[in-house]
Amino acid sequence: MRFADRREAGRALGVAVAGYAPINPVVAALPRGGVPVGFEVALALECPLDVLVVRKIGLPGQPELAIGAVAEGDVSITNDEVIAMARVAPAAYESAADRARVELADRVERYRDGLDPIDVDGRTLVIVDDGLATGSTARAAIEVSRRRTPAEVWLAVPVAPRSDLSSMRSLVDRLIVLHQPRRFIAVGAWYDDFTQTSDAEVPDLVRRSRR
Repeated sequence: MRFADRREAGRALGVAVAGYAPINPVVAALPRGGVPVGFEVALALECPLDVLVVRKIGLPGQPELAIGAVAEGDVSITNDEVIAMARVAPAAYESAADRARVELADRVERYRDGLDPIDVDGRTLVIVDDGLATGSTARAAIEVSRRRTPAEVWLAVPVAPRSDLSSMRSLVDRLIVLHQPRRFIAVGAWYDDFTQTSDAEVPDLVRRSRR
């Protein structure tokens, strides 16, 4: 299964999520790439869209490889397996985490652009991204979401590696993945158009959803 772009993936994912009939849902999309996907899911569910800002902590010298993540609400998690494999010293980790926290604060300001978070207390919170790779960002998003006391936390993505789903499934009340390839490579490999979502598009789509 391949997707033309994030919007097409979101429409297909929206149909799948709606099939499970979430009660009083709110979609929380991970910026930036998860927002166009989440917008379509929110349309399918006829519910509001919010953003859940999380920042990956990259391995020094190889920033695309996550050694952890930070999120709104002063949440921080570590990818202990990668840290051990790469022999990351505690001081190097803390330095990378501090940089991620600075970037997180900046992104919260840009992506929210004055928009208040939606109260999810007692509602079904559906976390949406354009795909899963290492899962560090999603785990941070799940942890910060639990602190907001929703009735349930769901995670919905168009594509994720089959090998990593068992541990992720244990963290949420429902996991929805459209495509689970054995040979994953990268999230972008399953999209014909994986053009980067712009900063301006994020709050624009959130505002359009809430209207």
